[in-house]
Amino acid sequence: MKIREFLSDRLGRFLFLLVSMAVMAFFLRVTGTQPGILAILLITWGLLFFLLQVSDYLKCRSHLEELEAVMNGLDQKYLFCECVPKPRNAYERRFFQLMRRSGKAMIEAVSDARSAQRDYREYIESWVHEIKTPITAAQLICRGADPQIRSRLARELAEIDNHAERVLFYARAESPENDFLICQTALSEIVDQAIAHHQTLLIQSGMRIETDNLAHTVYTDGKWVCFILGQLLQNAIRYRSETPVITLSARQLGRQIQLAVRDNGIGIPSHELPRVFERGFTGSNGRSRGGSTGMGLYLGRRLAGFMEIDLQLASEEGRGTCVTLTFPSREAMDRNKLTKM
Repeated sequence: MKIREFLSDRLGRFLFLLVSMAVMAFFLRVTGTQPGILAILLITWGLLFFLLQVSDYLKCRSHLEELEAVMNGLDQKYLFCECVPKPRNAYERRFFQLMRRSGKAMIEAVSDARSAQRDYREYIESWVHEIKTPITAAQLICRGADPQIRSRLARELAEIDNHAERVLFYARAESPENDFLICQTALSEIVDQAIAHHQTLLIQSGMRIETDNLAHTVYTDGKWVCFILGQLLQNAIRYRSETPVITLSARQLGRQIQLAVRDNGIGIPSHELPRVFERGFTGSNGRSRGGSTGMGLYLGRRLAGFMEIDLQLASEEGRGTCVTLTFPSREAMDRNKLTKM
Protein backbone atom coordinates (compact mmCIF):
# COMPACT_ATOMS: atom_id res chain seq x y z
CA MET A 1 0.00 0.00 0.00
CA LYS A 2 1.32 3.42 -0.98
CA ILE A 3 1.19 6.40 1.39
CA ARG A 4 -0.95 8.32 -1.09
CA GLU A 5 -3.52 5.51 -1.12
CA PHE A 6 -3.52 5.35 2.67
CA LEU A 7 -4.05 9.11 3.00
CA SER A 8 -6.81 9.05 0.39
CA ASP A 9 -8.67 6.32 2.31
CA ARG A 10 -8.47 8.35 5.55
CA LEU A 11 -9.23 11.77 4.14
CA GLY A 12 -12.48 11.89 6.11
CA ARG A 13 -10.63 11.30 9.39
CA PHE A 14 -8.19 14.10 8.68
CA LEU A 15 -10.99 16.54 7.86
CA PHE A 16 -12.83 15.54 11.02
CA LEU A 17 -9.64 16.11 13.05
CA LEU A 18 -9.13 19.59 11.61
CA VAL A 19 -12.74 20.58 12.28
CA SER A 20 -12.56 19.17 15.82
CA MET A 21 -9.32 21.02 16.54
CA ALA A 22 -10.79 24.26 15.22
CA VAL A 23 -13.95 23.89 17.35
CA MET A 24 -11.93 23.02 20.46
CA ALA A 25 -9.53 25.91 19.92
CA PHE A 26 -12.44 28.32 19.54
CA PHE A 27 -14.17 26.98 22.68
CA LEU A 28 -11.01 27.10 24.81
CA ARG A 29 -10.11 30.56 23.58
CA VAL A 30 -13.59 31.85 24.41
CA THR A 31 -13.36 30.37 27.91
CA GLY A 32 -10.12 32.26 28.52
CA THR A 33 -7.48 29.57 27.98
CA GLN A 34 -4.02 31.03 27.52
CA PRO A 35 -2.69 30.91 23.92
CA GLY A 36 0.44 29.00 25.02
CA ILE A 37 -1.56 26.28 26.74
CA LEU A 38 -3.93 26.12 23.78
CA ALA A 39 -1.01 25.66 21.39
CA ILE A 40 0.45 22.86 23.54
CA LEU A 41 -2.90 21.05 23.61
CA LEU A 42 -3.38 21.31 19.85
CA ILE A 43 0.20 20.20 19.09
CA THR A 44 -0.08 17.25 21.50
CA TRP A 45 -3.41 16.21 20.04
CA GLY A 46 -2.11 16.47 16.47
CA LEU A 47 1.09 14.59 17.32
CA LEU A 48 -0.78 11.72 18.96
CA PHE A 49 -3.11 11.48 15.96
CA PHE A 50 -0.12 11.51 13.59
CA LEU A 51 1.66 8.72 15.51
CA LEU A 52 -1.54 6.68 15.57
CA GLN A 53 -1.91 6.99 11.79
CA VAL A 54 1.74 6.06 11.20
CA SER A 55 1.30 2.95 13.34
CA ASP A 56 -1.92 2.08 11.51
CA TYR A 57 -0.21 2.53 8.12
CA LEU A 58 2.71 0.27 9.05
CA LYS A 59 0.36 -2.44 10.31
CA CYS A 60 -1.80 -2.28 7.17
CA ARG A 61 1.22 -2.41 4.87
CA SER A 62 2.74 -5.35 6.75
CA HIS A 63 -0.57 -7.23 6.70
CA LEU A 64 -1.07 -6.65 2.97
CA GLU A 65 2.48 -7.79 2.21
CA GLU A 66 1.82 -10.95 4.21
CA LEU A 67 -1.39 -11.61 2.26
CA GLU A 68 0.36 -10.99 -1.07
CA ALA A 69 3.13 -13.41 -0.08
CA VAL A 70 0.52 -16.08 0.65
CA MET A 71 -1.20 -15.47 -2.69
CA ASN A 72 2.05 -15.53 -4.67
CA GLY A 73 3.06 -18.81 -3.02
CA LEU A 74 -0.10 -20.63 -4.10
CA ASP A 75 -0.32 -22.59 -7.34
CA GLN A 76 -4.10 -22.82 -6.99
CA LYS A 77 -5.10 -19.24 -6.25
CA TYR A 78 -8.68 -20.11 -5.35
CA LEU A 79 -7.39 -21.70 -2.11
CA PHE A 80 -6.30 -18.28 -0.84
CA CYS A 81 -9.13 -17.97 1.68
CA GLU A 82 -8.07 -21.26 3.28
CA CYS A 83 -4.49 -20.11 3.77
CA VAL A 84 -4.76 -16.51 4.98
CA PRO A 85 -3.26 -15.56 8.37
CA LYS A 86 -5.46 -15.42 11.45
CA PRO A 87 -7.79 -12.37 11.37
CA ARG A 88 -6.83 -9.57 13.77
CA ASN A 89 -10.24 -8.23 14.77
CA ALA A 90 -13.98 -8.90 14.63
CA TYR A 91 -14.40 -7.13 11.28
CA GLU A 92 -11.69 -9.23 9.61
CA ARG A 93 -13.05 -12.43 11.18
CA ARG A 94 -16.49 -11.78 9.74
CA PHE A 95 -15.04 -10.73 6.38
CA PHE A 96 -12.92 -13.87 6.06
CA GLN A 97 -15.82 -16.07 7.09
CA LEU A 98 -17.74 -14.70 4.11
CA MET A 99 -14.69 -15.14 1.87
CA ARG A 100 -14.30 -18.76 2.97
CA ARG A 101 -17.95 -19.46 2.20
CA SER A 102 -17.46 -17.96 -1.23
CA GLY A 103 -14.21 -19.91 -1.76
CA LYS A 104 -15.82 -23.17 -0.68
CA ALA A 105 -18.66 -22.66 -3.16
CA MET A 106 -16.15 -21.94 -5.93
CA ILE A 107 -14.07 -25.03 -5.09
CA GLU A 108 -17.20 -27.17 -5.27
CA ALA A 109 -18.10 -25.60 -8.62
CA VAL A 110 -14.58 -26.24 -9.96
CA SER A 111 -14.73 -29.85 -8.74
CA ASP A 112 -18.09 -30.38 -10.44
CA ALA A 113 -16.80 -28.82 -13.67
CA ARG A 114 -13.71 -31.04 -13.66
CA SER A 115 -15.82 -34.10 -13.03
CA ALA A 116 -18.12 -33.20 -15.92
CA GLN A 117 -15.13 -32.52 -18.15
CA ARG A 118 -13.59 -35.88 -17.23
CA ASP A 119 -16.85 -37.69 -17.99
CA TYR A 120 -17.13 -35.88 -21.33
CA ARG A 121 -13.57 -36.78 -22.28
CA GLU A 122 -14.09 -40.43 -21.37
CA TYR A 123 -17.27 -40.48 -23.46
CA ILE A 124 -15.51 -38.91 -26.47
CA GLU A 125 -12.61 -41.36 -26.23
CA SER A 126 -15.03 -44.28 -26.00
CA TRP A 127 -17.03 -42.96 -28.96
CA VAL A 128 -13.92 -42.52 -31.11
CA HIS A 129 -12.72 -46.05 -30.38
CA GLU A 130 -16.18 -47.43 -31.16
CA ILE A 131 -16.54 -45.47 -34.41
CA LYS A 132 -13.16 -46.73 -35.62
CA THR A 133 -14.48 -50.30 -35.63
CA PRO A 134 -17.12 -49.76 -38.37
CA ILE A 135 -14.64 -47.56 -40.26
CA THR A 136 -12.13 -50.41 -40.33
CA ALA A 137 -14.86 -52.87 -41.32
CA ALA A 138 -15.99 -50.58 -44.14
CA GLN A 139 -12.41 -50.28 -45.38
CA LEU A 140 -12.15 -54.08 -45.56
CA ILE A 141 -15.50 -54.39 -47.33
CA CYS A 142 -14.67 -51.79 -49.97
CA ARG A 143 -11.61 -53.77 -51.05
CA GLY A 144 -13.90 -56.12 -52.92
CA ALA A 145 -15.81 -53.34 -54.65
CA ASP A 146 -15.34 -51.94 -58.14
CA PRO A 147 -11.91 -50.20 -58.40
CA GLN A 148 -13.39 -46.79 -59.10
CA ILE A 149 -15.91 -47.05 -56.28
CA ARG A 150 -13.26 -48.54 -53.99
CA SER A 151 -11.00 -45.55 -54.56
CA ARG A 152 -13.74 -43.06 -53.73
CA LEU A 153 -14.90 -45.01 -50.67
CA ALA A 154 -11.34 -45.37 -49.38
CA ARG A 155 -10.84 -41.62 -49.61
CA GLU A 156 -14.06 -40.81 -47.77
CA LEU A 157 -13.34 -43.39 -45.07
CA ALA A 158 -9.86 -41.95 -44.61
CA GLU A 159 -11.42 -38.50 -44.15
CA ILE A 160 -13.85 -39.87 -41.56
CA ASP A 161 -11.00 -41.58 -39.73
CA ASN A 162 -8.99 -38.34 -39.68
CA HIS A 163 -11.94 -36.37 -38.30
CA ALA A 164 -12.50 -38.97 -35.57
CA GLU A 165 -8.82 -38.85 -34.64
CA ARG A 166 -8.94 -35.05 -34.46
CA VAL A 167 -11.89 -35.25 -32.06
CA LEU A 168 -9.96 -37.70 -29.88
CA PHE A 169 -6.88 -35.49 -29.63
CA TYR A 170 -9.00 -32.40 -29.03
CA ALA A 171 -10.59 -34.13 -26.02
CA ARG A 172 -7.21 -35.27 -24.73
CA ALA A 173 -5.75 -31.78 -25.11
CA GLU A 174 -7.88 -30.65 -22.15
CA SER A 175 -5.67 -32.68 -19.78
CA PRO A 176 -2.56 -33.64 -21.76
CA GLU A 177 -0.47 -34.58 -18.74
CA ASN A 178 -2.55 -37.77 -18.41
CA ASP A 179 -1.74 -39.00 -21.91
CA PHE A 180 1.57 -37.95 -23.40
CA LEU A 181 4.90 -39.61 -22.64
CA ILE A 182 8.14 -37.79 -23.37
CA CYS A 183 11.02 -40.02 -24.45
CA GLN A 184 13.80 -40.25 -27.02
CA THR A 185 12.33 -41.09 -30.41
CA ALA A 186 13.76 -41.43 -33.91
CA LEU A 187 12.45 -38.57 -36.03
CA SER A 188 12.43 -40.72 -39.15
CA GLU A 189 10.08 -43.22 -37.47
CA ILE A 190 7.60 -40.47 -36.57
CA VAL A 191 7.61 -39.15 -40.14
CA ASP A 192 7.18 -42.65 -41.59
CA GLN A 193 4.21 -43.33 -39.30
CA ALA A 194 2.51 -40.08 -40.29
CA ILE A 195 3.01 -40.78 -44.00
CA ALA A 196 1.80 -44.38 -43.68
CA HIS A 197 -1.31 -43.29 -41.79
CA HIS A 198 -2.26 -40.91 -44.62
CA GLN A 199 -1.03 -42.99 -47.55
CA THR A 200 -4.51 -43.38 -49.07
CA LEU A 201 -5.08 -39.63 -49.31
CA LEU A 202 -1.49 -38.98 -50.40
CA ILE A 203 -1.65 -41.54 -53.22
CA GLN A 204 -5.06 -40.47 -54.49
CA SER A 205 -4.08 -36.80 -54.49
CA GLY A 206 -0.95 -37.58 -56.53
CA MET A 207 1.28 -36.13 -53.83
CA ARG A 208 5.02 -36.72 -54.13
CA ILE A 209 6.84 -37.09 -50.81
CA GLU A 210 10.46 -36.04 -50.41
CA THR A 211 12.49 -36.51 -47.22
CA ASP A 212 15.93 -35.28 -46.30
CA ASN A 213 18.27 -35.64 -43.31
CA LEU A 214 15.77 -37.24 -40.92
CA ALA A 215 18.36 -39.37 -39.09
CA HIS A 216 17.95 -37.47 -35.83
CA THR A 217 16.72 -38.36 -32.37
CA VAL A 218 14.24 -36.03 -30.68
CA TYR A 219 13.00 -35.87 -27.11
CA THR A 220 9.21 -35.83 -27.43
CA ASP A 221 6.00 -37.88 -27.60
CA GLY A 222 6.01 -39.67 -30.94
CA LYS A 223 2.25 -40.27 -31.04
CA TRP A 224 1.37 -36.61 -30.55
CA VAL A 225 3.97 -35.39 -33.04
CA CYS A 226 2.67 -37.95 -35.55
CA PHE A 227 -0.79 -36.43 -35.14
CA ILE A 228 0.58 -32.90 -35.67
CA LEU A 229 2.37 -34.00 -38.84
CA GLY A 230 -0.86 -35.63 -39.97
CA GLN A 231 -2.67 -32.30 -39.72
CA LEU A 232 0.06 -30.65 -41.81
CA LEU A 233 -0.14 -33.41 -44.43
CA GLN A 234 -3.92 -33.07 -44.62
CA ASN A 235 -3.61 -29.31 -45.15
CA ALA A 236 -1.02 -29.86 -47.88
CA ILE A 237 -3.36 -32.33 -49.60
CA ARG A 238 -6.41 -30.09 -49.32
CA TYR A 239 -4.63 -26.99 -50.64
CA ARG A 240 -2.34 -28.68 -53.17
CA SER A 241 -1.21 -27.42 -56.56
CA GLU A 242 -1.50 -29.27 -59.87
CA THR A 243 1.86 -31.03 -59.31
CA PRO A 244 1.89 -31.40 -55.51
CA VAL A 245 5.10 -32.03 -53.59
CA ILE A 246 5.72 -32.24 -49.83
CA THR A 247 9.25 -32.06 -48.49
CA LEU A 248 10.10 -33.08 -44.93
CA SER A 249 13.64 -32.16 -43.93
CA ALA A 250 15.48 -31.74 -40.64
CA ARG A 251 18.53 -29.88 -39.43
CA GLN A 252 20.34 -29.40 -36.16
CA LEU A 253 20.28 -26.00 -34.44
CA GLY A 254 22.76 -26.23 -31.59
CA ARG A 255 21.22 -28.75 -29.20
CA GLN A 256 17.83 -28.51 -30.90
CA ILE A 257 16.42 -30.31 -33.94
CA GLN A 258 14.21 -28.47 -36.41
CA LEU A 259 11.85 -30.30 -38.75
CA ALA A 260 10.51 -28.38 -41.75
CA VAL A 261 7.38 -29.45 -43.66
CA ARG A 262 7.20 -27.63 -47.00
CA ASP A 263 4.63 -27.87 -49.77
CA ASN A 264 4.19 -26.14 -53.12
CA GLY A 265 0.47 -25.58 -52.68
CA ILE A 266 -1.66 -22.50 -53.15
CA GLY A 267 -0.28 -20.78 -50.05
CA ILE A 268 -2.01 -18.44 -47.60
CA PRO A 269 -2.76 -14.74 -48.16
CA SER A 270 -0.39 -12.57 -46.11
CA HIS A 271 -3.19 -10.74 -44.28
CA GLU A 272 -4.52 -14.08 -42.95
CA LEU A 273 -1.22 -15.36 -41.53
CA PRO A 274 -1.65 -13.78 -38.06
CA ARG A 275 -4.89 -15.77 -37.59
CA VAL A 276 -3.99 -19.22 -38.91
CA PHE A 277 -3.58 -20.67 -35.40
CA GLU A 278 -6.93 -19.40 -34.14
CA ARG A 279 -9.52 -22.04 -33.33
CA GLY A 280 -12.08 -22.39 -36.12
CA PHE A 281 -10.33 -20.01 -38.54
CA THR A 282 -10.63 -21.43 -42.07
CA GLY A 283 -9.57 -18.44 -44.14
CA SER A 284 -10.50 -17.67 -47.73
CA ASN A 285 -8.95 -20.93 -48.99
CA GLY A 286 -10.98 -23.03 -46.58
CA ARG A 287 -14.22 -21.31 -47.53
CA SER A 288 -13.58 -21.58 -51.27
CA ARG A 289 -12.51 -25.24 -51.28
CA GLY A 290 -14.74 -26.50 -48.45
CA GLY A 291 -14.12 -29.32 -46.00
CA SER A 292 -12.00 -27.21 -43.65
CA THR A 293 -12.73 -27.13 -39.91
CA GLY A 294 -10.10 -24.61 -38.85
CA MET A 295 -8.96 -26.97 -36.09
CA GLY A 296 -5.82 -28.60 -37.53
CA LEU A 297 -3.29 -25.81 -36.99
CA TYR A 298 -4.99 -24.75 -33.76
CA LEU A 299 -4.63 -28.24 -32.30
CA GLY A 300 -1.14 -28.62 -33.73
CA ARG A 301 0.22 -25.54 -32.00
CA ARG A 302 -1.59 -26.32 -28.76
CA LEU A 303 -0.26 -29.87 -28.57
CA ALA A 304 3.20 -28.68 -29.61
CA GLY A 305 3.19 -26.20 -26.75
CA PHE A 306 2.60 -28.98 -24.22
CA MET A 307 5.75 -30.70 -25.48
CA GLU A 308 7.83 -27.48 -25.55
CA ILE A 309 7.95 -27.63 -29.38
CA ASP A 310 8.11 -24.28 -31.15
CA LEU A 311 5.73 -24.49 -34.13
CA GLN A 312 5.95 -21.67 -36.68
CA LEU A 313 4.38 -21.13 -40.09
CA ALA A 314 5.46 -19.13 -43.12
CA SER A 315 3.55 -18.98 -46.38
CA GLU A 316 3.48 -17.12 -49.67
CA GLU A 317 0.33 -17.07 -51.73
CA GLY A 318 0.75 -19.03 -54.93
CA ARG A 319 4.07 -20.59 -53.89
CA GLY A 320 3.36 -22.78 -50.87
CA THR A 321 3.64 -23.08 -47.11
CA CYS A 322 6.41 -24.08 -44.72
CA VAL A 323 5.77 -25.20 -41.14
CA THR A 324 8.72 -25.71 -38.80
CA LEU A 325 8.77 -27.71 -35.57
CA THR A 326 11.76 -26.98 -33.35
CA PHE A 327 12.22 -29.74 -30.78
CA PRO A 328 13.82 -28.81 -27.45
CA SER A 329 16.96 -30.48 -26.18
CA ARG A 330 16.71 -33.12 -23.49
CA GLU A 331 18.45 -30.79 -21.02
CA ALA A 332 15.84 -28.09 -21.63
CA MET A 333 12.99 -30.55 -21.09
CA ASP A 334 14.55 -31.79 -17.85
CA ARG A 335 14.96 -28.22 -16.57
CA ASN A 336 11.33 -27.43 -17.35
CA LYS A 337 10.20 -30.56 -15.50
CA LEU A 338 12.15 -29.52 -12.42
CA THR A 339 10.73 -26.00 -12.63
CA LYS A 340 7.15 -27.29 -12.74
CA MET A 341 7.62 -29.69 -9.82
